[in-house]
Amino acid sequence: MKVFSSIQEFKTNTRTVVTLGTFDGVHLGHRSILEKVMASSKKMQAESLLLTFFPHPRMVLQQDSDIKLLNTIDEKIILLREFGIENLIIHPFDQSFSRLTAEEFVKNILVDQFNICKIIIGYDHRFGRNRTATIDDLIRFGKEYGFEVEQISAQEIDDVSISSTKIRNALAEGNVALANSYLGYHYFFTGTVVKGNQLGRTINFPTANFKIEEDYKLIPQNGVYIVSSVIDGQFVPGMMNIGVRPTVDGVALTVEVNYLDFDGDLYGQKLSVSIYEKIRDEQKFPSLDDLKKQLALDKQTAKNYFLERENKSL
Repeated sequence: MKVFSSIQEFKTNTRTVVTLGTFDGVHLGHRSILEKVMASSKKMQAESLLLTFFPHPRMVLQQDSDIKLLNTIDEKIILLREFGIENLIIHPFDQSFSRLTAEEFVKNILVDQFNICKIIIGYDHRFGRNRTATIDDLIRFGKEYGFEVEQISAQEIDDVSISSTKIRNALAEGNVALANSYLGYHYFFTGTVVKGNQLGRTINFPTANFKIEEDYKLIPQNGVYIVSSVIDGQFVPGMMNIGVRPTVDGVALTVEVNYLDFDGDLYGQKLSVSIYEKIRDEQKFPSLDDLKKQLALDKQTAKNYFLERENKSL
């Protein structure tokens, strides 16, 4: 998959089958759309092209928007590669782009820049300045400029939007297992391991403290979770705490992972953490000794979880 950081970067003499949207989460609801693009591009002997935007349009057009996204740009690229999409354009969304008229978008971008032969788009998609153009306008432009328009059904679009909302709500409630069922994969984040206060070492539960650079990334509800990472090519299970560490009167939000049966220096490494399900809420314990006892129970819960998964796969 070729990745382009703007529309202007993309050049081709080959016809393209295009779809566009935020594709946040690249979840099961998106799968049928991407499969349609791949099937059409193969049938028409064209290249597949997905146009998406960053920042998210709501971040630009709604200044008070506090939207959190399921994927960072790098995570979205990783997920889209698996579908075989040949060209991904991540165009910077700004006010000037939002002011393009519908005909300017179609003629200057779809026709002249993308060499489009077909677009696959939602029945309710609106585009152009003030989002005034509809699918009917797009069909009219298609006839004028010689490209096909395939509408994605109301049911499929509803599946996409409902899934995105349900995933965000599930993560906000700590129901990662439900979110994963809509995603079709384990929700994950990527961060750099940084030095913390090393309290975990004093109670024999050393943790990797993660710094997540992208403040727009949706982090699940505070609590203790079953997780894993791939470290130096090896699958390493673990348990994670998201929260403020109330037992030691913490105030800042931290994301810490205790990797099970792992001993190594991870400082400075960039790792992805896959989240399976929540064990419990974060809570304040009367003493560090009580916290240590609970962490031992949490560790056993995590070990049992992975043992059951292993047995099911046999």
